[in-house]
Amino acid sequence: MSRHLTRRDFLAKAGSAAAIAGASPRLWAGAAAAGARHLRLGGPVFLKSDDPAELAEEHRRLGYRAAYAPEVKANDTDRIKAIIREFAARDVALAEVGAWVNMLDPDPAKRRQNLAYVQEQLALAERLGARCCVDIAGSFNPQQWDGPDPGNLTDEFIDATVENCRHIIDAVKPTRAKFSIEMMPFTFPTGPDDYLKLVRKVDRKGLGVHLDVCNAINCPERMYHNSAVIEECFRKLSPWIVSCHAKDLQWKKYSQVCLLEVIPGHGVMDYRAYLKGVSSLPVDAPLMLEHLKTPAEYDEGRRYIQKVGHEMGLSFDSEGA
Repeated sequence: MSRHLTRRDFLAKAGSAAAIAGASPRLWAGAAAAGARHLRLGGPVFLKSDDPAELAEEHRRLGYRAAYAPEVKANDTDRIKAIIREFAARDVALAEVGAWVNMLDPDPAKRRQNLAYVQEQLALAERLGARCCVDIAGSFNPQQWDGPDPGNLTDEFIDATVENCRHIIDAVKPTRAKFSIEMMPFTFPTGPDDYLKLVRKVDRKGLGVHLDVCNAINCPERMYHNSAVIEECFRKLSPWIVSCHAKDLQWKKYSQVCLLEVIPGHGVMDYRAYLKGVSSLPVDAPLMLEHLKTPAEYDEGRRYIQKVGHEMGLSFDSEGA
């Protein structure tokens, strides 16, 4: 099978996305009410254990059917096998392997080092059978690896990001895990159209979409109309979405635009639109809570998402208390 995404492949996938997006609310509601799919919700666990069986069991206790990949070295074959076995036995999908480094660091030596690390993380995700290895495109900012910089929306940045994605995917040649880039408010890709551009330019089947809708909210218009932004993301990107992040945004009382990440349910993001999109995907993409501080905050966010899902007729299976 070719690793390249042909024009025919792209149009076929785009057509399937349009079909999903164009399905009537009545058809979608009927499918949800009939229990067509149990969504995979996940998040960090705070159990102090390195035992894969105990970690997998803790995810199920909390009502999670998806997990961030546990810490493991790529050459630790026995532990990798144990993680795969124990999480699969409890139907807990490994959602992602993180690779949070700057692939466009202004220092050439650091950039090469970071690219090698991301390549290793994608190889680990492939060995684990995780849905994706995820990073951001990076930044030209010399002080902050994920910070804003005027160069982060230039053709130079886009071309370099495309080349980085191709290089990493071609080196690993993944068949199970996808390599994915998160959207960022001030760095390419900033929204669904940017992400479609990235998919077209990279032209590799090893590229997937990791969707964090909050990261696409970067101005008052998108914040006011976040339901429409969420729906646009799923309408345009659903054939490639393999995993998602769950958080919320609220306005901070300030003289300039200032948006804060908060516990789901404390902000204004339309979780009905988000869960509708996730439940309509052609794969059971995990929805992963992130960036909260305590177990109690994660519990609150989890319960809110479950509550909204139940009101929509959706199920997460084995929810924790």
